[in-house]
Amino acid sequence: MIKMNKKIFGSLFFSIFAATTGVGIVLPLLPVYGRNLGASGLYIGFIFGVFSLSRTFFLPYFGSLSDKKGRKLFIVAGLFLYSLLSLAFMFSNNIDQLLFIRFIQGIASAMIIPVAQAYIGEITPNGKEGLSMGLFNMSIFLGLSVGPLIGGLIKDRFGFQISFACMGFLAFIGFLLSFFLLPPTNSEHLVWRRAKPITWSRLLKDNAIAGLFMFRFAYTICIGVIWGFLPVFADSEFSISSSTIGTLLALGVLINGLMNTPMGFLSDRVNKKLMIISGGLIAAYAVFSFARATDLLDLFVSHIIFGFGGGISMPPLMALAVLKGNKSDAMGSVMALMTMAHSLGMLLGAILAGLAMDIFHLRKVFPLGAILMVIGVGVFYICTYDQKRKVK
Repeated sequence: MIKMNKKIFGSLFFSIFAATTGVGIVLPLLPVYGRNLGASGLYIGFIFGVFSLSRTFFLPYFGSLSDKKGRKLFIVAGLFLYSLLSLAFMFSNNIDQLLFIRFIQGIASAMIIPVAQAYIGEITPNGKEGLSMGLFNMSIFLGLSVGPLIGGLIKDRFGFQISFACMGFLAFIGFLLSFFLLPPTNSEHLVWRRAKPITWSRLLKDNAIAGLFMFRFAYTICIGVIWGFLPVFADSEFSISSSTIGTLLALGVLINGLMNTPMGFLSDRVNKKLMIISGGLIAAYAVFSFARATDLLDLFVSHIIFGFGGGISMPPLMALAVLKGNKSDAMGSVMALMTMAHSLGMLLGAILAGLAMDIFHLRKVFPLGAILMVIGVGVFYICTYDQKRKVK
C-alpha cells in the first residue's frame, strides 16, 4: 500500500466537512418544517426515509461504477447537486414537494460519502485503517455537529429559508474544493487500484462483512429515531427552542466525532470486535434512556452517551470495512455496502418510529430503537464468532 496522499486526504476532508455542515444546518429543522406543512408522525418518518430509500437504490450503481471509472467525477457531481437542491427546499410549500426533494438529495448523497470513503480507504497505509478512517470520519461528524448548532440559531433569527440557503452555499464550497484540488479522474490510477467489480451477494457471503452490515444497520436505526423524532419530542414535551434543539443534537454528534481519531488509533492496536460490541451496548442504553427523560438535562446526557457509544464502535467497524475492501479489491462496493446499511437503517428507523408515535406515544419510539440495537449487536457477535482469530 502506498503512503497516504495528504493533498487528497485534506481535499476530501474539507469538502465533506463543508457539505455535511450544510446538511447538518437543516436536518434538525426538517421534522418541525414538515410538521408546519401538515405532516403526521408517519410523514415525518417518510421525510427522512425517502432520502434513505433513493440512496439505497443508487448505492450499488455508484459504488461499483466508481471502482471502474474513478472517484472524483461522482464526488464533484454529488456536491454540485446538493448545492442546487437548497434552492428547491427554499421554494417547497407542501409535503409532496418536500418528499421529492429529499428523494433527489438521496441520489446525490449516494455519489458522495461512500465514494469519498472508498477514496480514503485506497490511500490508507496498512496498519493505519482505524486511524485513517477515524480521522476522515471526523469531517462528517464535526460537520453534523456544527451544522445543527448553526442551523438552530439561523432559523430562530432569520427563518427556514436562510437556513436552506446556507446549506446550498456550504455544499457549493465543498464542490469547489473537490473540483479544483482533487487529482483529475484520469490520474487516479496513481493512488487507486482498478479492480473487476464484485457482486454484493458475494461480499455478503463473507460472515464478517454481513456482521458489519447488520451492526451498522441497527446503529443507524437509532440515528433515524433520534434525528427524526428527538426534535419533535423536545419541542412538544419540553417547549425547547430550535437553537437549543440544534445544540442538543450537535453535542452528541460532536462527542462522536471527537472520539473518532483516538478510538481509530486504539482500534489499530486492540480487539476491534470488542470495541464494536461495547460501543453498541452503550448506544442501546442511551437510546432507551431518552424515554425516561424528564427535562432538558436528561436529553443532553442521553445524547452524549449515545455519541460516546458511536465514537467507540464506528472507527473499528470502518477499519474492518477498509481491510475487507482491500482484500476483495472492491473498496467502492464495500463502502457502498456500509452506506447502504446506513440508509436502510435511517429508512426503517424513521418509518417504524413514525408508526410507533402515531399508534402508541412519542416516548415509545426510543425503546424500539434500543431493542433493535441490542439485536444488531447480537447478530454481529454471531456473524463474527467463528472468525475471532481473524477479526481483531
